[in-house]
Amino acid sequence: MFHQFKIESYLTKHEKNVAYNYSESGVHPLKLGDFLELAGKDINELADIEMDYPNVRGKIELREKIAALYPNAKISNILTTVGASEANYLTAETLLKPGDEMVALQPAYLQLPGNALNNGITLKTVELIEDQGWALNTEQLMATVNASTKIISVINPHNPTGHILEQAEMDAIIEAASKVGAWIVADEVYAGTERGDTKPTRSFWGQYDRVIAINSMSKAYGMPGLRIGWIVAPEELIPEFQLRHEYTTISSTMLGNELANIALDPEVRPKLTQRARELINFGFDTLTDMLSVHGDTYKVVPPQASAMCIVRYDLPINSLDFVDRLVHEKSTLVVPGTCFGLDQHFRCSSALPETYLREGLHNINELVSEIKG
Repeated sequence: MFHQFKIESYLTKHEKNVAYNYSESGVHPLKLGDFLELAGKDINELADIEMDYPNVRGKIELREKIAALYPNAKISNILTTVGASEANYLTAETLLKPGDEMVALQPAYLQLPGNALNNGITLKTVELIEDQGWALNTEQLMATVNASTKIISVINPHNPTGHILEQAEMDAIIEAASKVGAWIVADEVYAGTERGDTKPTRSFWGQYDRVIAINSMSKAYGMPGLRIGWIVAPEELIPEFQLRHEYTTISSTMLGNELANIALDPEVRPKLTQRARELINFGFDTLTDMLSVHGDTYKVVPPQASAMCIVRYDLPINSLDFVDRLVHEKSTLVVPGTCFGLDQHFRCSSALPETYLREGLHNINELVSEIKG
């Protein structure tokens, strides 16, 4: 049985057909000209790039810059992929065998778990507790992980809640994994999107010897269209990932490699993360201001990171019907909470230009008023 990727199928249907799209999970994308200006580059510098295949594992200079972001990582620990999505796919295809189990936190963006289910793998979930700020249920984690657990799947900072695992929570995950020799697969695409003065999120890489860290240029860098992601893994696993990479995409793109290499330059990367933080901080403040119109209806646990949040609402309508009405009556799109197993919730992005953000949030408030009225 094929398990549909519900959230992506829903977004594919609607995201390009609405005036206001708040379903994206990264900061507002950069224009190429604005990026080159930020990086101090002239567009003519791109004119001599050959539209050829790059190194199958990724441009060497790019992999060196990626490795520098992780403690004691080397270029031999890095494989460049077509977004984090291919990285998740390669991980599932390489590590999981019949009879294995995966443990995933819930609610969550279910890309890696979905790949596992489509390989016939048993999926078990551990809850994040909403009324405790989406904290990890560590007791449930310890009771769920067992000798058949091959992967503990983690997103940190978390999608969709924006929760950042505290060190005690990370330690609990490491303890659970180490007892049974499981891999921790850490999707860390929201590192760099911390809100306020929150310190940068610590990677799982370097804290345990069976860690695979996944990241991309999409969320914190505002460059999703580059389709550049990467895997950081023990050196002996990289050739295994590469064999499957050669079947799926062969390589990421030459232009994507070149632009990502510019973006991760030590002089440029801080400018991109600063831009992300400014959009995230201002956007969330704007969202909470707009939602205060219906303060008796909405409840939001403030995200510690990411360009989005989960909004709980108190209305006599399920989340799929609510979002369908929002799409068809207000040309505005958010993500139904049912895509995460959370009815009476929706996920809403906010790291967007102010006017665009306020206009769409006004549409959401307008629908709420109509339902209440």
